[in-house]
Amino acid sequence: MMELDYLATVLLSSLSSASILLIATIGLAVVFGLMGVINLAHGEFLMIGAYAALTATRYGVPFIFAIPIAVLVTMAIGAAVEVLIIRRLYGRLFDTMLATWGLSIAFYQLAVTIFGTVTPGIGMPQFNLKIGNYSLAGYPILMIGVAVLATLFVYVLMTRTVYGMKARAAIQMPEMARAIGIESYRVNTLTFAIGCGLAGFAGAVLLPIVPATPSMGFAFVIKAFLAVVVAGPVTLTGSALTAIGLGGGASVTASFLTSVAGDAFFFLITAFLLWLYPLGITAKWRSKM
Repeated sequence: MMELDYLATVLLSSLSSASILLIATIGLAVVFGLMGVINLAHGEFLMIGAYAALTATRYGVPFIFAIPIAVLVTMAIGAAVEVLIIRRLYGRLFDTMLATWGLSIAFYQLAVTIFGTVTPGIGMPQFNLKIGNYSLAGYPILMIGVAVLATLFVYVLMTRTVYGMKARAAIQMPEMARAIGIESYRVNTLTFAIGCGLAGFAGAVLLPIVPATPSMGFAFVIKAFLAVVVAGPVTLTGSALTAIGLGGGASVTASFLTSVAGDAFFFLITAFLLWLYPLGITAKWRSKM
């Protein structure tokens, strides 16, 4: 019975780690997967969301209300970035990468200047989940439900709303969309802002687990990019599968071996999947969401 309890603890903890990766990946799936924009500043938008939530809590705002504040702040900054920079670079992949890379450096240095290199966290809510003789912190386990709700939100937004239909039309067939009266520029601005807002949401909701620092986005952005690339054209469903599969597998490996072995598992399986499916695991799926 002890071994079963331990196995259940490892599996639940691994699912939690995979869900955290999925939360950090969803915004990238929107911007890169739907818009084709490689936003190398994605990790910095996650960092901005964390700092926005942290600053709000320092002014007495309850943490639960600091999260939507972080989303609004990152959406506003994302909209400004799209209008001032990204809009001029659609179709120029390399230029977009250079621009967002420079933006990430600027955001990082700005955060260092304002907040310093080390920032205290807000503390994790103290509730635990007991499995036999083992105990798990409750807040990371709560991220499983948060990841499910965030994925459902994006799916419904993109497939069941007028905005979602306009967004997909503006991205997939921009000339046709403009011909039938869809203002592609406004739709693209909102879509990019939503992707940045989702990154800000990730930074805010993960703040009790990952304290705000200027470099906190680095811990997520490489694995998030790889998850989206492996996912392929069916961005949302594929990203959910790859984040859970790769993130969960890496966490299980780390639990039984070492964290280095977990990272090695993640990158080796990613390389194998890209060799097996160069266009992503969902390249032959009929569905496109």
